[in-house]
Amino acid sequence: MTPARRTPTSTYRLQLQPDFPFSAAEELVPYAASLGVSHLHLSPVLEAVPGSLHGYDVTDHTRVRAELGGEEGLRALADAARARGLGLVLDIVPNHMAVPGAMELNGPLWEVLRDGPEAERAGWFDIDWAAGGGRVLLPVLGGPLGEELDRLSVVDGTLRYADRRFPLRPGTEELPLPDLLDEQHYRLAWWRLGRTEINYRRFFAISELIGVRVEDPEVFAATHALVLRLVEEGLIDGLRVDHPDGLADPGGYLERLHRATGGAWIVAEKILGSGERLPASWPVAGTTGYDAMRFVDAMFTDADGAAELTEHYRAFTGAPPDLGGEWTATTRRAAYKMITHELAAETERLTRAAVRVCAAVPELRVRDHAPWTLRSALVELLVRLPVYRPYVTGDAPPSPVDEAMLVTAADGARTMYAVPAEAAAVDTVRELALGRFGEGEDLTDFRVRFAQVSSALRAKAVEDTACYRYAPLLSAAEVGGDPGEPALPPAAFHAFCERIQRHWPLTGTALSTHDTKRSGDIRATLATLSEHPLGWAELVTRLTEETARAGVRAPDPHIAWTTWQTAFAMGFPDRERLLGTVLKTVREAALHTSWTEPDESYEAALERFVLAGPCGPPLYPLTEFARELEPQVRANVLGAALLHLTMPGVPDVYRGSERHYLALVDPDNRRLPQLPVAQLAALDDALATGYDLATEKLRLTATALRLRRAQPEWFGELADYEPLPAEGVAAEHCLAFARSGRVVTAVTRLSRRLAAAGGWEGTYLPLPPGPWRDLLTGHSVSGKARLGQLLAANPVALLVRGD
Repeated sequence: MTPARRTPTSTYRLQLQPDFPFSAAEELVPYAASLGVSHLHLSPVLEAVPGSLHGYDVTDHTRVRAELGGEEGLRALADAARARGLGLVLDIVPNHMAVPGAMELNGPLWEVLRDGPEAERAGWFDIDWAAGGGRVLLPVLGGPLGEELDRLSVVDGTLRYADRRFPLRPGTEELPLPDLLDEQHYRLAWWRLGRTEINYRRFFAISELIGVRVEDPEVFAATHALVLRLVEEGLIDGLRVDHPDGLADPGGYLERLHRATGGAWIVAEKILGSGERLPASWPVAGTTGYDAMRFVDAMFTDADGAAELTEHYRAFTGAPPDLGGEWTATTRRAAYKMITHELAAETERLTRAAVRVCAAVPELRVRDHAPWTLRSALVELLVRLPVYRPYVTGDAPPSPVDEAMLVTAADGARTMYAVPAEAAAVDTVRELALGRFGEGEDLTDFRVRFAQVSSALRAKAVEDTACYRYAPLLSAAEVGGDPGEPALPPAAFHAFCERIQRHWPLTGTALSTHDTKRSGDIRATLATLSEHPLGWAELVTRLTEETARAGVRAPDPHIAWTTWQTAFAMGFPDRERLLGTVLKTVREAALHTSWTEPDESYEAALERFVLAGPCGPPLYPLTEFARELEPQVRANVLGAALLHLTMPGVPDVYRGSERHYLALVDPDNRRLPQLPVAQLAALDDALATGYDLATEKLRLTATALRLRRAQPEWFGELADYEPLPAEGVAAEHCLAFARSGRVVTAVTRLSRRLAAAGGWEGTYLPLPPGPWRDLLTGHSVSGKARLGQLLAANPVALLVRGD
């Protein structure tokens, strides 16, 4: 009998890897059950590149990864979880597969490289065979082909290059090497050619990941058979869908997945832009939670202080508006660079499709668009899209939202043309992107690829570039965040929660993930700087000057500002972790060095600065400054955690973040933390205050999660959400709400400003009728609660109504 499938009340994310396989996860089942979650949330479990620390580089959809323990190990974990009342949620990767060094690991791709466009599974992958002259470009060589020929050889019927293996077209094994290479269905090339000549769809700009055509029903069936069987058998209760925006038709895919799973709980990793809404037609529970993260973070950021901090940042760094000085200009310049460099091949593919369409469609043929005007129109439109992508399909008119977005982008794009008549190409490209000329091979290809390239561009230009260039307040430079508007009023948070409860009550929510640039607690710490902007600016100036007087200058003021903030948030920074993070920062920002063109002298100067500055004598005044802000850090960390755990949606707790968790960008946030198993057990024996922050947060997390699991109806699909406004002079510093009339959350926000204004004196929180008990302190309260008493010992309160 198949076990009944359950909707999560909360999930606990585990990053599986060879050093943390299913058996290790099984050992944590009692701890996770005691913590209060309902489900374990597993990173991808299908066969992946050997040694992979994340599992998103899938090589075989038909097998559970052997390095994790295989299907037997997964079943043992599911059994252990079920015995403790837990279920499993699985992360799946429909958008792409790995292009592994040992190519035979990816059987479908091996077959396609061997047999070419006539291969049985050639339709699995997004390959533009015509652009490559019937061949797939593989940018895997360390240098130009002529310089690498002596490293190529045929061994046991395969082509070898270093540790890479490639199939040979049947009948070519005995040819001389140059002729043999020319006869293959693939072309080995210098890795740098990937930017301009690659002819398969990639995950963003990563050539080691090839796009999969799950829009094809046969490909969907083949790539999802194992996962769907695990869902049908009851081993898996729900799914997290990675990067649906890369797909040809995200809505169509999610509809097919919804039907195939029988309506399982599914959340999509959709990154929503400012003001963007999840498409109402998507049959999912909601997103993975980056939208909720943005609203939680904004509650602990002071708008006026953030603006002042930004002015200090501009004065200190001297950053030009489009190179880190102003958010919109910085994102626009980053987008131009990305679309014309890292994504140049994708741009050219779109241009070729547009040229073919304009030659084939009579109405467009007479418009006389030169290829360069179409290319320019593409670029100017794409860099102006404010969200990841439009969702135009071939079977319905474009939504008013997509139409308005592309009209606005086109209005801006036309201004870039010196000759108004040539700007007509913008309208043509806009109409093609909206599917105005119907469907057909090239018409459909353009519409689909335009949206996919838009998605890749937004991710690379904003998340992976501009968020590293624009750095006044690093907590705002996060996936799904809005660095240009880091603070929001409480009314915005309440409006978000009311909308989520009404339309997406089972959506995912998150504060830390495997992809966040900084953990929730790092961001909560950094947000305190918005309440102390002048003090921070003066400290950074002083410490940078002291480090320079000691003989080590910062390579540039921008990275000095960024490095000091990162070190501050870490507390007492570990030099290797800090060095790794700032090196990734400067390479992603690509202002002075990059991953593909590293500047060794700049990076050496950066290392000297980190070691002499944040990891040298200036560390001590930095920690003194941090100590001064400890009360505000505590309020922010606990406040953000309680909002996350009690707001509408299903909270996902990233492994280790149930206590004070200071993690930086990957791979730092994918390290295996020590979990507080003994501390959690000890907490159940006492109800006292005065713990350190790590223990306080652990206790808060367990209390809230256990409450959700015990009373799911108070928080779930049929629950309600009611803002509770405080009254009095300090009312704006209390953010409070009730869930279903049974639970009240109250948190302190902007606590430094609150203390400076005299605290909670004369400020009250009117509670719904009934007696209330604070689960965190044991204190009872009713009626108009005096905030000076309710939040005296703790900056947060979790109240439950007595019966």
